[in-house]
Amino acid sequence: MEQFLEGYIGRMRPVFAAIPESTAHELASAFLAFKFGLYLNVVRECDNALAHIPDGVANGALKKALLIVRANAQDLGNSQVTADLSQAFSPEERQFVAIDIPAEKNEDPATLGLNNALILVYVVSLIRSPDDEQALDEHRKFIVLLLSGYKKALGLE
Repeated sequence: MEQFLEGYIGRMRPVFAAIPESTAHELASAFLAFKFGLYLNVVRECDNALAHIPDGVANGALKKALLIVRANAQDLGNSQVTADLSQAFSPEERQFVAIDIPAEKNEDPATLGLNNALILVYVVSLIRSPDDEQALDEHRKFIVLLLSGYKKALGLE
């Protein structure tokens, strides 16, 4: 799945090349805060990043990813353990997610949405925030594990 991740990073690099480094740093902070369970920080960092991302189809997918991460962080911060379904990637936005599988192969839409959101936020951070590269590299295995859970559905087994 490491090669799959590298391919995805390569596809997203030109798409998100215009994201400012300062915004990408906020993305990285949101991802890392989520990973460490600092859910109030996640909400703050998502709000900060959302205010600085311009409109556009690809940026809309990134905004949706932040909204998904934010909603799940709020729920987890309030001890609600079910994944949030109030936000979902639209068909147009799904071209920018790492895991796009048919609905019949998707046993848990909320978790897939959150996983795609975390992966997208991670990848854009990695691409555009050189100051956070080392910290993000330390969590690369987590992203590979998320992807590995969909290996069969993606037809990579």
